Amino acid sequence: MMDLPWPTLVFAAAVVALAYLVYGLTGFGASIIAIPFLAHIFPLRFAVPMMLLFDIGAGLLLGLRHRRIVDWRELLRLSPWLLIGMSFGLSLLVQAGERLLLMLLGGFVLTYASWSLLVRAAVRPASTGWSVPAGLVGGAFTSMFGTGGPIYTIYLARRLPDKGVLRASISLLILCTGLVRLVMFTGSGLYQQPNLLSAALMLMPAAFLGFVAGSRLYARLPPHRALQAVWALLILGGVSLLVRSYLMG
Repeated sequence: MMDLPWPTLVFAAAVVALAYLVYGLTGFGASIIAIPFLAHIFPLRFAVPMMLLFDIGAGLLLGLRHRRIVDWRELLRLSPWLLIGMSFGLSLLVQAGERLLLMLLGGFVLTYASWSLLVRAAVRPASTGWSVPAGLVGGAFTSMFGTGGPIYTIYLARRLPDKGVLRASISLLILCTGLVRLVMFTGSGLYQQPNLLSAALMLMPAAFLGFVAGSRLYARLPPHRALQAVWALLILGGVSLLVRSYLMG
């Protein structure tokens, strides 16, 4: 597994466990938490497809279990724009330089985390027209970094007031986009990288344990309380990626 020292592997396992604890709480957010920190020890083209395998597993555990309360109408409204955005994002992931990808990811994470931590405005219903930019932008960042979930979550949260329906719908959407990305990544050769599957196998228990812990906390802990600490951590991760991309120049 890439000859990484054990402290590095322990760090990666801790990051993955934290990411899926949040996923168990909210139904989304694993990649946007994990990728900024994993990018310091793995290339992005390695970390993104590896995290995808965990997303699919978590989606199967959560999304299919609650599929009866999924709002299919909203998911179908997003789907065509997501597919277009994902195609564009994949081309960037495969062709763009690592420095540009780190800058895009760092800027995205820093902006989203700062907004989530600071904004306290009341949530108002969104019109269906917002499905177009949410799908295009969310799809692009989903393919590039697996971090598009928060974008279409912002849209769906303003369309689905029921917390359970929102969580189930987001989880199933992440599963479906994950399966599409799996086909795209396989076709583009990303899964032919040496040691990728073995690294995923070694870190899978951390993802599972984090997911189980988050699912058990779901009914006991208000998710927004836990996420406030996570967003603060993400600001640090976003800044570190921007600094790293600058030093690469």
